Amino acid sequence: MVSTRTQPQRFSEATIRQVRSDCNRAMIRARFCPQQSEIVQIRCVDHRLETETDFGNQLWYFEGVGVDELDRRHPVYGVVEYSTQYGLNELVEDGVFPSDHQRERFRSLYEREVQKPDWRHPAHRWLAGGMVAVSAVWLAYLVIRSLIA
Repeated sequence: MVSTRTQPQRFSEATIRQVRSDCNRAMIRARFCPQQSEIVQIRCVDHRLETETDFGNQLWYFEGVGVDELDRRHPVYGVVEYSTQYGLNELVEDGVFPSDHQRERFRSLYEREVQKPDWRHPAHRWLAGGMVAVSAVWLAYLVIRSLIA
């Protein structure tokens, strides 16, 4: 599933090396042997450019074969997420999953996370209304207290 925001694009060799290195670290954190495990493929599935008002994001998928401490081979489906801040990629999160379906569940959480807040959302309106109500009660309390004193 490729994002509509991802255009065919070339990344620098330094970026690819960094992504590959972070993929390997994710495999190590998942307790796979770094010498025997292998990253077979990496690809950027979402690339949102940094703007004047927002940081950018990159979401990379990788597939590979992980070898555990008992020398068993496992198919691996991984993800590495970056935030692009002032032109630099900052690792946000990574994960290794036993199935593509579980990795896609992570993707659905990622998609919700990078959406911009919208005041049309009912929860945001309730929050704003609650803040106004609490402020009004607090202001009334202060006014009444100053009149009594």
